[in-house]
Amino acid sequence: MRFGVLGPLAVWTAGGEAVRVPEAKVRLLLADLLAHEGRPVSADRLAFDLWGDEPPGNPVNTLQTKVSQLRRALETAEPGGRELVAHSPGGYAVRVDPSTSDVLRFRELVARGRFAEALALWRGEPLQEFADAPFVAPAAARWTAERLAALEAFAEVGDVDLAAEVARHPLRERLRGLHMRALYRAGRQVEALASYAELRRLLAEEQGLEPGPELTALHRAILAHDPALGAVGGPRTNLPVPVTDLVGRDEAVEELRGLVGRSRLVTLTGPGGVGKTSLAVEVARRVSAVDGVWLVELAGVGRDEQVTGAVAEVLGIREDAPGQALVEALRAREVLLVLDNCERLVEPVAAVVSRLLRAVPGLRVLTTGREPLGLAFEVVRAVPPLSAEGAVELFAARAAAAAPGFTLTPDNAPVVEAICRRLDGLPLALELAATRVRGLGVTALLDRLDDRFRLLATGHRDAPARQRTLRAVIDWSWDLLGDAERTVLRRLSVHVDGCAVDAAEAVCAGGGVAADEVADVLTSLVNRSLVVAPEHTGEPRFRLLESVTDYGRERLHEAGESEEVRARHAAFYLALARRADPELRGAGQVAWLHRLDAETANLRAAHEALDPVGAAGLTSALTWYWFLRGRLREGRRLMTATDPATVAWRAAFGVLLGEAADPSALAGTADIEDPRQRARARWFLGYVLSTAGDMPTAERLTDQALAAFEELGDEWGVAAAHSDRVSQALARGQVDRARASASRCAELFASLGERWGQLKASFGLGVLAQLSGDHERAEAVHREGLRVAEELRSWPEVSYKLSWLGRVAMTRGDYAQARDLHERARRAAAEHGFSPGEVYAETGLAMGARREGRLDAAEAHWERVRAWHRRAGFESGATLVLAELGFVAELRGDAARAFELQSEGLALARRTGDPRAVALALEGVAGALVLAGDAARAARLLGAATAARASVGVPLPSGERGDVDRIAAAARAALGEGRYAAAFATGQAEGLDVRVS
Repeated sequence: MRFGVLGPLAVWTAGGEAVRVPEAKVRLLLADLLAHEGRPVSADRLAFDLWGDEPPGNPVNTLQTKVSQLRRALETAEPGGRELVAHSPGGYAVRVDPSTSDVLRFRELVARGRFAEALALWRGEPLQEFADAPFVAPAAARWTAERLAALEAFAEVGDVDLAAEVARHPLRERLRGLHMRALYRAGRQVEALASYAELRRLLAEEQGLEPGPELTALHRAILAHDPALGAVGGPRTNLPVPVTDLVGRDEAVEELRGLVGRSRLVTLTGPGGVGKTSLAVEVARRVSAVDGVWLVELAGVGRDEQVTGAVAEVLGIREDAPGQALVEALRAREVLLVLDNCERLVEPVAAVVSRLLRAVPGLRVLTTGREPLGLAFEVVRAVPPLSAEGAVELFAARAAAAAPGFTLTPDNAPVVEAICRRLDGLPLALELAATRVRGLGVTALLDRLDDRFRLLATGHRDAPARQRTLRAVIDWSWDLLGDAERTVLRRLSVHVDGCAVDAAEAVCAGGGVAADEVADVLTSLVNRSLVVAPEHTGEPRFRLLESVTDYGRERLHEAGESEEVRARHAAFYLALARRADPELRGAGQVAWLHRLDAETANLRAAHEALDPVGAAGLTSALTWYWFLRGRLREGRRLMTATDPATVAWRAAFGVLLGEAADPSALAGTADIEDPRQRARARWFLGYVLSTAGDMPTAERLTDQALAAFEELGDEWGVAAAHSDRVSQALARGQVDRARASASRCAELFASLGERWGQLKASFGLGVLAQLSGDHERAEAVHREGLRVAEELRSWPEVSYKLSWLGRVAMTRGDYAQARDLHERARRAAAEHGFSPGEVYAETGLAMGARREGRLDAAEAHWERVRAWHRRAGFESGATLVLAELGFVAELRGDAARAFELQSEGLALARRTGDPRAVALALEGVAGALVLAGDAARAARLLGAATAARASVGVPLPSGERGDVDRIAAAARAALGEGRYAAAFATGQAEGLDVRVS
């Protein structure tokens, strides 16, 4: 719904229909609220404005009735209208913004320099039917002053008839001065001087004053025919009057306005339909030139020698000698020339512009074309397609004009956004598409964009022929190309989402275009705005807009080259992937990750085009890349080959996605012929099974892989195997072995310069620091690891690092931070389908919830973790789950359930053989026994747990002693210090052999 106050009070629906607001007091209420421009108005003030000194018996109730009537009228006109009248402690207000209030829209347009549109919003005197109301006068005076200021600003840059405004405001000196200047330039010097005399008389009679110094100086300049006032007679511009808003270009207009003021030659380049002309004309409207701003349309100029004549004709100059009369006529003038559509006449336009700029100091030139003029002093600005927001705004505005009743809604906005994205944000394409909304609607329109040239084949009748259809726009550019440019452009269309130079050379060369010529041809196509090269640093990438891509593919088919060029494309990207695979395990890892990221769409297209053997080769080459980037689902989906190496990697990806390991895939690694491939497959299976907790199988595979890597002299493989040995050794409580592997792993990966490997090494170093109680060191190592993981965009490792930082925070007692870190870890893992990371984060959330006393939440978390362990067959992981669930039962006071769970966990821990897991279970059983009243046995088990931890050189860190200290305190209280110490010593002597019963 829209509201109007710049004239009689008016209300319109979003579709433009007038809304009737019945009853005079209700309309007065609405006018009062709108006069406050969205600010709240107190009930007392509204009551006074409506009834003055004669209020009704109960003014507050009566006002509420009027508010209800207003809300009802707005709701009847348009659903949701009642919500526009809001109430707050400050009073009542109408919710308005520049899209719904003409006065706010007026200010927005003025701020953007769109004066004509802003002034067109005025329909008369503001709220003229309520002129006698006390609140109207100050608002109307304020708005009128703003209008006059806008009118004066407009008069400084354009031709505006000010006579009527001067008559209404005869003492306003700025307005009078602008009118005098306009009269003088129109050849009406006598009237300009008479206007000054009139003002002087009025000031003397009414105020006893003389005109100000600026107006007096202008009067003297008119008398002296000062050249600074500009040429006398005739119009000062031939710029067309805007008939629609220029959408999405506000920042560009302001930037270019300043640029044209500083630079004498500015060229706007860009693809056909991007809106170069509209932008140039809007910029020209806002630039002041004493002798005018002139648009020269060159699209219809057929011969080189006609360029000078076209400029002279627009300026009204008789051109006898070629170019000389034009130079002489302009030499003493200050002019801005806008030369539009220069692309067909680049060389002659460049020659004319160069000659004029060197001879005419007051000349500035703004040109548009699909390539620069190539002059030394030229400032080039490429006009980009509209931003996503600007494209949607333009499409919605044009669709609403073409299809009455169309509005952008939450339901259709995603479809409109997709249309704008598919059409690359090109204004012409969006406007052509918007005309089809009335017949098709937006959903059908989007569905038919695959055949865009047929769909967008009907344009506006008043548009130039070259801009009436999308095909015509691109045909116009295609016709300007040479044979080599056409060849490269059509072959370039086989790429998806751009390509690098080496890819273009491999795919586009041939048939008269040498490989070493392709880069130069690409540069020419970039200059002609048919190829986009957005990056100005590093390795350039070349991209086609989607419409140009479709056009190029049609031309490729016409040339009979489609199959051959697609085969070249697929072969290049297969070779690229094979080249990248070993580089992903060395110092160039980050650079190659970025290259493969950029080529993702091309690699997918190549996979579809290759035969089964080639597709399997591409899949094999990309497997490690998919893992590093966390693209597990994509990798597993494309691993369709049945060779034992692919089967093994597919099974490993499945484990990471939460599936149970396939035993046949593990056994099948023996059939992999290549020893390096066999070692890597076994290593990776060992890695993922360590992650999932199947340590016995993982250790066997890791040991096999490590032996093979050492035999092959594969340092990367040796380092990777040692990284897994860290977690495997810790699972057995072999801390010294874990430290040795962590050191070896870190040393090798550092020498290789491989970032992911250094990240893996940091895991072992951080965990060992945490076990030794050095929490500051652990946090520093994990934070550095997180930074590297984020740099690599290795989302599985990001998840793990966040969880480890969460564990450190929990050990320090910062449960809020621990919860936040674990939640972030869980989200990172879930978004990429990394099941072990998700479960590891859930484990951290469960541990934190119990330590915070949120027992129900802890139990829910642990049950989810337990369910995952059952699915994955991860038996040893259940020791922690059982211990934690036992502590939950103990804290709830259920001694029997606590003893049952802790005893089950103890039996499992003894089977897996990790002394630390056995110690945790003994501590849990002790807690259940204290709760049941058997403090002596509890003290003995606490002593045995202490001995078990000492046996591996890893005592319980102080930050994790909460449960032990709580249970020990209860046992001491029951036994006394002497009996407790004796029982504890007995258990300490028994150690791992202690009997619970």
